[in-house]
Amino acid sequence: MNDQIRAHPFRDSQQDRKASHDIPDTPQTRSGSYSLAFDDNEFLCRDELRPVRLQLELLKPELLMQEYGINSTIVLFGGARIPDPVNKASARTKTLSDLTKYYTEAREFSRLMTEKSMRDGLQTDNVIVTGGGPGVMEAGNRGAADAGGVSIGLNIVLPHEQAPNEYVTPDLCFNFHYFAIRKMHFLMRAEALAVFPGGFGTMDEMFETLTLIQTGRMKRIPFLLFGPEFWKKVINWDALADAGTIAAEDLDLFKFVETAAEAVEAIEAWEGRGEKRGDIPGR
Repeated sequence: MNDQIRAHPFRDSQQDRKASHDIPDTPQTRSGSYSLAFDDNEFLCRDELRPVRLQLELLKPELLMQEYGINSTIVLFGGARIPDPVNKASARTKTLSDLTKYYTEAREFSRLMTEKSMRDGLQTDNVIVTGGGPGVMEAGNRGAADAGGVSIGLNIVLPHEQAPNEYVTPDLCFNFHYFAIRKMHFLMRAEALAVFPGGFGTMDEMFETLTLIQTGRMKRIPFLLFGPEFWKKVINWDALADAGTIAAEDLDLFKFVETAAEAVEAIEAWEGRGEKRGDIPGR
């Protein structure tokens, strides 16, 4: 947190928060109505306070990343169920077992991108950001750690999962309630995006980002799909263009790659990097 001395002369909220916990025990002070509004969890979780909670989830990671000095990021999306190749036997299906190679590629890609972004042992640009969980996400944070750099993890509370993986930089590990705000933080600083094989969550993140770029709501950035065989099997991209539900040129918004080295080369050679997409007739 920011330790700068406050410029205003007022007593600060932390002081009053602590003081409010050291008061006489009376029926009045025991009542929930007497709690400070910002220190009352029951009050903050009311339905009517949803706009406030949305704002808090937007502000907290934003302020902490600013204070850490994060300027830009490289985003990794990918499946939580793809294990480290050393644990290949734990894969639930043969396909997942085959996809473990992308754990290796995600780790190597993150290592290479982190090494390129390091300056005098410091890193504020092109910082790897993942969902902070297992699988490909773990590989991404692990690769950054291999290079001696930092990385960001944007975790989310789920009923059946998930703790942050051990490779996320602790001060850059965030937890979310709202998927929408989490996805905003993925993209707010993005300079490139790599999508590895995954399921519903990965596809949701991938298609929302493609839609933002297609509609000109987000600048064009290097957009890489690792695993051409996987992505061409699960999505018939050409059929979308043939049907006219997307424009043929929308297929140029992304590029298929197979290896980390190929991905780094594609980022460096990306045409129109950083440009905004213009209107497409008939879209």
